[in-house]
Amino acid sequence: MTISDSQTARSGPALAERRQLVSVAFRLLGTIAEAEDAVQEAYLRWYRLADGERERILNPGAWLTRVVGRICLDVLGSARVRRERYVGEWLPEPVPAGAFPTTADDPLERVALADSVSTAILVLLETMTPAERVAFVLHDVFQLPFAEVADVIDRSPAACRQLAASARARVGRSPARQVTRAEHDRVVRAFAAAAEAGEIGALVGVLDPAAVLRSDGGGHVTAARRPVTGADRVARFLLGIRQKWPAIELHPVETADGLGFAGVDDGRVVAVGTLGVVGGVVTDVRIVVNPEKLGLWAVDRVA
Repeated sequence: MTISDSQTARSGPALAERRQLVSVAFRLLGTIAEAEDAVQEAYLRWYRLADGERERILNPGAWLTRVVGRICLDVLGSARVRRERYVGEWLPEPVPAGAFPTTADDPLERVALADSVSTAILVLLETMTPAERVAFVLHDVFQLPFAEVADVIDRSPAACRQLAASARARVGRSPARQVTRAEHDRVVRAFAAAAEAGEIGALVGVLDPAAVLRSDGGGHVTAARRPVTGADRVARFLLGIRQKWPAIELHPVETADGLGFAGVDDGRVVAVGTLGVVGGVVTDVRIVVNPEKLGLWAVDRVA
């Protein structure tokens, strides 16, 4: 929908919140398209209000954030059914570093906001209940008071506090959270060098024995339908890709997870890979080739 000038005039400060709202919805839903749909629905609900109702809302941004939270909660409630119909493995959409800029003054808050759009964290959020995920993102990431979170998920503030605490503990226990960005990127460079050289022994050496590779093609392009497990099988799978599609150029890119790689073919980004690193080896290889999840990766970002 195109917002008309008259709607823009009536919306006041609410329209300026769109980027923040998409940022919230992406952390809840894991794809830009779903996030934008949720925000669009929130704006439609805003425009449907009578003028008097809209004038009584003192903080349109806060109102829209709560509405986006409720919409995302409903979407998450049906996500399991939709995931079951998804062709192959489902992965969150990988985003470039800085895709969601923040004006936060606190350096720790800036780090937390950046970290919360990493594929590793979004995969972890997928294991939570919808209520846990919403409580954690709205309160821990965006500092929404529990009284307002309670209004979103229809629980008491005390119950919301417990949900957020449970989610926070799960995130805190993630081994990947203990790895510095410098260590992560060092291991990724070693992984990339071994893959480029086509040396299976070297590639196996930088992989955890229980490493897992997941690729998301969404039924649009060829991808492994099931996870590939074990260092030797992962290494052979990756080298097989290089042999099958030799024209694809690999470029190092900065992702929300740290250093990753992008595959470029005929001037288009056709794949983005992010890696999980623990204990000096790669534990997870996540490759998104679904073109619907590569919209933020213009080739000029990686060339």
